[in-house]
Amino acid sequence: MTTLVFGHKSPDTDSTGSPLIWAWYLNEIKGEQAKAVLLGQPNTEAAFVLERWSQSTPDIISEVEPGQRCVIVDTNNPAELPAAINDADVVQIIDHHKLVGGLETKGPIDITIRPVACTATIMYDLMGDDTAKMPDEIRALALSCILSDTLEFRSPTTTDRDIEVAKTLASELGVSIPDYAAEMFAAKSDVSAYSDAELLRMDSKEYEVGGKKFRVSVLETTAPDMPMGRKDSLMETMVTVAEEDGVDQVLLFVVDILKEEATLLVPNDLVKTLCEKSFSTSVSGDTAVLPGIVSRKKQIIPNLAL
Repeated sequence: MTTLVFGHKSPDTDSTGSPLIWAWYLNEIKGEQAKAVLLGQPNTEAAFVLERWSQSTPDIISEVEPGQRCVIVDTNNPAELPAAINDADVVQIIDHHKLVGGLETKGPIDITIRPVACTATIMYDLMGDDTAKMPDEIRALALSCILSDTLEFRSPTTTDRDIEVAKTLASELGVSIPDYAAEMFAAKSDVSAYSDAELLRMDSKEYEVGGKKFRVSVLETTAPDMPMGRKDSLMETMVTVAEEDGVDQVLLFVVDILKEEATLLVPNDLVKTLCEKSFSTSVSGDTAVLPGIVSRKKQIIPNLAL
């Protein structure tokens, strides 16, 4: 049986690139049949990376069949996976997020969760000497994943190992990290073709805080004026998206990569209260600027309070 390798819904660069990296490893190094798939359309940056390195977009699936052999990467959260994931045969998890719980497997499995910024960094280390066999396009995917997840080493999630692996890969590829990261972030920032609803779902995860369900959306950009120019319509669309997705509220953090700060849209008193309690700030108006906040995993989610 072919093993499906996939990451979380609303795939970013890491959840797009890492399945391709690990499927290559399973196929070419381990001699297993494996196929990378996605659980949604890749975001603008991920789509740029695929095109830049001549990689076809993996097939997109929404469900898995009972007994389907799977490897899950870049998440261990059932809410970010197909509804029937516990009926599949999950044989491995490779992740860098906190352990959520709720996954059930058919038997003992191989789990690797490490406190680094990127799944691709873990994969590089798991491969050991076999990294020497990586073709350039796989090296490039790994580099892209690390630069994306670390925001070119600006994110507080960045570790020395992420930096070391990224610099090694860039050197082997003959790629300038600042120049390539700038290309990636420019692609990430061009969201003009996306509807408001698509923007709110593009890089988002569901979390419960104080009995309220939130879709926590992050839009990382070097051109914050572009999404902020759509502020009013985005806040109107939050109501529709919340209803359709079964959550109480959508939170949108526009992260300015270069200034290393986030702006939270504040459409109502619920978000105002959450912002003030979570980030020890006072909110006036319909936005709140949060200096130094760039990471959902390390700075936003752990601080959310009501």
